[in-house]
Amino acid sequence: MEDRFHLRVTSCNKAPLRKNGSFVLYWMTACRRTRWNFGLERAAQWALELKKPLVVLEALRCDYPWASDRFHRFIIEGMADNQAALKDKGVSYFPFLEKTIGQGKGLLETLSENAAVVVTDEYPAFFLPRMIASACGRIQTAMEQVDSNGLLPMKAAGKAFPTAYAFRRFLQKILPSFLKMFPSEDPLAVKGLVKKGEAVPESIFKRWPMADISGIISSGGGLADLPIDHSVRPPGIRGGEIGARRLLEAFVDKGLDHYIERRREPELDGTSGLSPYLHFGHISPQEIFLQVTLREEWYFDRLASRANGAKEGWWGMSDGAEAFLDQLMTWRELGFNSCCNNPGYGRYESLPPWAIATLEAHLMDERPYLYDLDILEKASTHDMLWNAAQKQLVYEGKIHNYLRMLWGKKILEWTSSPKKALFIMIELNNKYALDGRDPNSYSGIFWTLGRYDRPWGPERPIFGKVRYMSSVNTAKKVSVRGYMEKYRGVSS
Repeated sequence: MEDRFHLRVTSCNKAPLRKNGSFVLYWMTACRRTRWNFGLERAAQWALELKKPLVVLEALRCDYPWASDRFHRFIIEGMADNQAALKDKGVSYFPFLEKTIGQGKGLLETLSENAAVVVTDEYPAFFLPRMIASACGRIQTAMEQVDSNGLLPMKAAGKAFPTAYAFRRFLQKILPSFLKMFPSEDPLAVKGLVKKGEAVPESIFKRWPMADISGIISSGGGLADLPIDHSVRPPGIRGGEIGARRLLEAFVDKGLDHYIERRREPELDGTSGLSPYLHFGHISPQEIFLQVTLREEWYFDRLASRANGAKEGWWGMSDGAEAFLDQLMTWRELGFNSCCNNPGYGRYESLPPWAIATLEAHLMDERPYLYDLDILEKASTHDMLWNAAQKQLVYEGKIHNYLRMLWGKKILEWTSSPKKALFIMIELNNKYALDGRDPNSYSGIFWTLGRYDRPWGPERPIFGKVRYMSSVNTAKKVSVRGYMEKYRGVSS
């Protein structure tokens, strides 16, 4: 196999390759896309080498944490795009949608009994590591997981970095070689793939029927009978590769030039909006990076000669492109670095020692307001700007990036302890945010408590030396009157 898979492929078990297997199985879990996908490409290469048909299993269980109409719908829309994209590719696409809890139990193991090798995605957060580890212990054929999360393989770092500056400097040293090892745009555009035929036994389809994805999409519903949270409604954006690609093209064409001045303004739509699609694997960072470089007419000779960790100037691109790539690469991949190298990434104890010390020193400070989860979830606080941000989260599945920081800081200020504040932030974010449950999302939450930051003065009540933010100061820095008015009448 090629060098492009260096550091990206990990053997999950010690089971042997089963050369008499009927097919190669790609279990699509985190990178739910058909293009620019190292996992799908690895599976296709196995199919080519072993001269076996390729089967793609994309399943959706109904008992994952915070399962709701919002996330189900977004994922299913992506499944519809995948089904259409794979229709004429000579592979068997097997979409499975659980209708009752546990209905999918045994599907993967039964399929693997007929597989020569199983390939799946590696993802360091949410319940996916546990799910993959559990599957690896049950499957009796060779199984691999493939890292297709970022431009830098997660294993290239070997340790967790404490700050964005330290990680950025490391990234600038090591990333250039990996920029020349992208996955294939179309992993299935290879000669010699065995046509699908009747790869999957009919008995499997009888026990685990293929989902009617197009029927669910066309009906505009199809989720009402599933045992998931129906109170968290889908927002007004469509999931899947097609929607992600259209959004990317529009942003690169019209938004990149104004990214610097608009991204911090809540009343302007200045961000890319791609984070939900990145989270669900509907688009790859390689494709995003490539579209930016084409827009910038960029090539490698414009890279700075020294890795100094600076935010600007290293790429040799426009200010907007440099700032956007710092978000896409430094901050996004820093989150993956943390989750990959720190199993306790979601625990309060994973904060820097200085942050824990200062927060604990102010644990008994009087809080001007104390709100429980119910009040915060309903956006019923005294702070109109915070309420607007929370309503945007509940109604649209997102918070403007700049206000998301304020949102977390205020929860810290209004709850009885930092641990309770962390619990509430994770609960609200993971329940409502389309890009929640993601390494990058955890980075944002923990940043409000001091991760990746430094001690700040003057020392304040409640916050101690953790960076402070207020709604009053935020309103002085950015325009928020129209933002607050927009969500004033929205029911959370």
